[in-house]
Amino acid sequence: MARTAAFFDLDKTVIAKSSTLAFGKPFYKAGFVGRRTLMKLGFAQLFYVLFGADEDQLERVRDQMLQLTAGWHRAEIEQLVEETLEEVAEPLVYAEALFLIDEHKRQGRDVYIVSASPVEIVRPIGRHIGVTNVIATRVKTDSAGFFLPELELYAMGPGKAEAIRALAAEKDIDLEGSYAYSDSATDLPMMEAVGNPVVVNPDKELRKIAEERDWPIVEFQRPVSLGDPRRVPLISGATVAAAIAGAVAMALLRRRAAS
Repeated sequence: MARTAAFFDLDKTVIAKSSTLAFGKPFYKAGFVGRRTLMKLGFAQLFYVLFGADEDQLERVRDQMLQLTAGWHRAEIEQLVEETLEEVAEPLVYAEALFLIDEHKRQGRDVYIVSASPVEIVRPIGRHIGVTNVIATRVKTDSAGFFLPELELYAMGPGKAEAIRALAAEKDIDLEGSYAYSDSATDLPMMEAVGNPVVVNPDKELRKIAEERDWPIVEFQRPVSLGDPRRVPLISGATVAAAIAGAVAMALLRRRAAS
């Protein structure tokens, strides 16, 4: 029997913020960014929370980040993220996401975090919540480990789907039996790559698509601190299970009624 997997987008799906923008203050304190850049990151975070981000905006952020990070050292960035996780940890990780991650693991599925954020940021967050499999943007480095303004992998939009399909071919993963979770229409290629897409806290465009295609839609509303990611309200497990089961059942009923 082929193995299956569950693929989770990170920002606003597993965590309540943009993972890259959330670390603006620690980067400033460590001297990686100046005050003006920190203010820009703050405005970008506010805009992202209020309105989300479309593909053009994400492309601009990508180009800006490449210019900003050129010359940073890969190991130093990952160490800084690891050391400041608790500093950034106001309620951040959705309890519902933690529950689902555990459920998929219990059912024998491989769990992956799939994010457009740099792997040096995504990997420590993944480790902290018990997910070691990561697909994330990779910036090229020179022989000494310093970032260059070039990409090795851009895990955004179609790039996520391509990486997932390549992984499935390598690991013999049955994508038709696999799951994908996301909040954004930019992740539509990833959602279409699996047989069980589940929409989480969707933006307006993705909600419309999900309703048209009868995809399950769920709302995550219980962030918990990264400092103690297992501190999940006891009610959340039953609540999440019931909500997702209900959403899936409703989607199946609509599909049957339409057929």
